[in-house]
Amino acid sequence: MKHPHIRTGRSFARLALILLGLSTYGCGDSATVNPEATLANLTVNIGSTAATLNPVFSPNTTSYTVDLSNNVSTVTVSAQPAVAGDNVTIDGQTTASRVIDLGAPVPAGSTTLVNITVSDPPNTPRAYTVLLRRAPLDGNNSLQSLALSPGTLAPTFSANTQAYTVDVANTVGSVTVTPVLQDTAATMTVNGQATNSGQARTVTLNGPGQSTIIPIVVTAQNGAQKTYNMTVSRGIASNNNLRTLTVSPGTLNPSFDADTKIYRVSVESSVTSISVTPRRQDPNATITVNGQPATSGQSHTVTLNGAGSPSLISILVTAQNGTQNLYTITVERAALGGNNNLQSLIVSPSTLSPTFNAATTNYTVDVASSVTSITVTPRVQDSTATMTVNGQPTTSGQGRSVTLNGAGSNTLINILVTAPNGSQKNYTVTVSRAALGGNNNLSAMSVSPGTLSPTFRADRVAYTVNVGSAIDSLTATATVQDAGATLTINGQGSTSGQPRAIPLGPAGTTTEINVVVIAANGNPKTYQIDVIREALGGNNNLSGLTVSQGSLDPAFNASTTGYTVNVGSAVTTVTVTATLQDTAAGMTINGQGTSSGDARSITLGAEGSTTNVAIVVTAPNGSQKSYAVTINRAAPAAKPATPSNAPDLISEDDSCVRISGTDLCFPPTSDVDNITNVKRPRFRIPQPATGETPILYIGPNKDSSASFDSGANTLRPSTDLSNGDQTITYTLTNAGGESDPSPSLTVTFDASAPVR
Repeated sequence: MKHPHIRTGRSFARLALILLGLSTYGCGDSATVNPEATLANLTVNIGSTAATLNPVFSPNTTSYTVDLSNNVSTVTVSAQPAVAGDNVTIDGQTTASRVIDLGAPVPAGSTTLVNITVSDPPNTPRAYTVLLRRAPLDGNNSLQSLALSPGTLAPTFSANTQAYTVDVANTVGSVTVTPVLQDTAATMTVNGQATNSGQARTVTLNGPGQSTIIPIVVTAQNGAQKTYNMTVSRGIASNNNLRTLTVSPGTLNPSFDADTKIYRVSVESSVTSISVTPRRQDPNATITVNGQPATSGQSHTVTLNGAGSPSLISILVTAQNGTQNLYTITVERAALGGNNNLQSLIVSPSTLSPTFNAATTNYTVDVASSVTSITVTPRVQDSTATMTVNGQPTTSGQGRSVTLNGAGSNTLINILVTAPNGSQKNYTVTVSRAALGGNNNLSAMSVSPGTLSPTFRADRVAYTVNVGSAIDSLTATATVQDAGATLTINGQGSTSGQPRAIPLGPAGTTTEINVVVIAANGNPKTYQIDVIREALGGNNNLSGLTVSQGSLDPAFNASTTGYTVNVGSAVTTVTVTATLQDTAAGMTINGQGTSSGDARSITLGAEGSTTNVAIVVTAPNGSQKSYAVTINRAAPAAKPATPSNAPDLISEDDSCVRISGTDLCFPPTSDVDNITNVKRPRFRIPQPATGETPILYIGPNKDSSASFDSGANTLRPSTDLSNGDQTITYTLTNAGGESDPSPSLTVTFDASAPVR
């Protein structure tokens, strides 16, 4: 569908404009064609933001104004002609876009006139103007807000109030000032330091009782200044109270209160010193304990007078202003006592009889014959009392181990408690150790794998166990009733409750296991287990057979030994997985030993060839069975035939100027002349066969990313065409490869071609 007539875009545009004028106004003398050039668009941008033209742009309006803030230093003026190719100048420079420098801000503001001319020689040019009006510098030197921490401004902040006072505690060493500007273009200092709007600035205060003046100076854009002053007064404290007061050991009576000055504390006679911990309310106050300087929150040790006599502790708090407050604690130390009682008495193992009571001094304990020692743990009521266990000094709550006499005899344990005043009390514990027993029974017996037959019972001594031919060992576990009894399994000493591994005889034989229990008194008892190992079997069947590609034909059955598998030509390997019915059987795949369920990779022959897989199963008794799998690999596919038709530029993308009110193109253009201004036009091809994919070529270059619309059967380039003639072809691909190229189509791409 090629046609020889080619016109430039501007010639077509001129013809179109003439036709449009004729169609709209007719051919009478009253109609006039205005050849004066115009702009299609005019913009002023501040960076990436469009400024506002006043009035709104219209091609026939030639004068505009743009109002700008005083901080704008440059703008970009852009002008687009109504007809592509018309000449545009901005301030005498031929360009469609120009940056205009407005210079430094001027206090009174400034104006800049920009002249734009659009022309199409020799036709009449048209001039446009844009007046850029920049606002004068601002005189705002006020604060938006003023905050202080800690403290509160007096009076409350107002932009027109410039003097403030703030009272803070004497403990406050610095304050944070946070001023915010009304005009963010203004500048300011806090205490002489340049500070950003909203920035917190820390100011160190003068000493307690003194004032600190903090000036905030705000300078407007035009240089006018305003000063805000804050006078911060730092007080002197009179707080001479304690926040907390604790003692250790003991408890204050009454409970501490800052307004309560006198306290009592009771401690035992054994307490020789006490720790006092005072904490002040005001960190500027000072503390002494019994005349010695003391640190707030730290403990101070005070030595007490003798047992039975009181001790006075004085805590003096002095405020920053010199006023004082005195707290006193009278510590009452108890006299030496006569408490020689035990608080508790514990033995391990076993328990006391009767249950412990401080007034009961004689106890008995029964233990098994296997127990060779016992631990005694006594605890005194009075921590100042002393104690011995069988003559050995013992600390209250300390466990003391005592060796027992032989089985069947008693052991006497004496616990002697001495009170602080010297009085004594003796507690006795008689430990009866049982005689050696004659219990030679098991409490439990089991094997793994397998199950005892009959079920275990302590008085039953003979058992059998059946296991498979593949089992060559098992574990036997026996537990004695009497922990004092000993145990052997097949003559080897064993620990009660721990498994023992027993090797078995060959398949088809019986292995005897003897478990001998020897009571504490030497009396033995034998339990016998006969393990019957099954003879070797003759099962040489598969329970399953699968392939990773294709499928078995026929479906797998253990009795079927021959199978066929068909795979595609692209398949080069197949994985074969065979599973045994009897896991004791052996197996090879193509001569290689393979475990049941393991996958074996098979490399196939060339395309169109056959590969045989042999699976041989050997039963435990040596009998064999062979399974055969024949894998047919398909021959390679043929590549598509060479397309017989050239691609066709669709009429919708073939450029054409329409005659007003019709679907006709203005001569000599048409929608079938293969001339287009569409950057990525569509080309129709015959519908590809199933499995075929079209590929577009532009000249010798393959466009692998070209899109294909399978509904419309059109190919579209992935990149823009270059100006001039382009040779368009396509190929078809499938699994067999790529065809030779189709006949070619020559298309002319002209960016200025007519627009429909």
